[in-house]
Amino acid sequence: MKLEDYFDFLSEDDIRIKGTRVGIETVLYDYIHRQRSPETIASTYPSLTLEQVYATILYYLHNKEAVSKYLSEWLEWGREVRKQQETDPSPLRQKLRKVKAEKTSQRRTA
Repeated sequence: MKLEDYFDFLSEDDIRIKGTRVGIETVLYDYIHRQRSPETIASTYPSLTLEQVYATILYYLHNKEAVSKYLSEWLEWGREVRKQQETDPSPLRQKLRKVKAEKTSQRRTA
């Protein structure tokens, strides 16, 4: 089995672990940025096996430059989405903010 056989390459910015909806960024963010062990990662995501987690880490190590770029773009995309949500919140988010502000106000006056 080749290492690439563990993944579904849906597009250049969407690599999933075969048989799951989990993107490699999920595993690699936990591994690189949260410094979680492969065993912890596998136990956190029930749809993943320990073998799949190790394969994802090995894929990263074998393709460090390309995967680092992939992760960097994913992180930037996340920042942009959060920024957009803050500047142009959905009606539901606006309603939740209002409810939270009202509860906070009630606690202060009580």
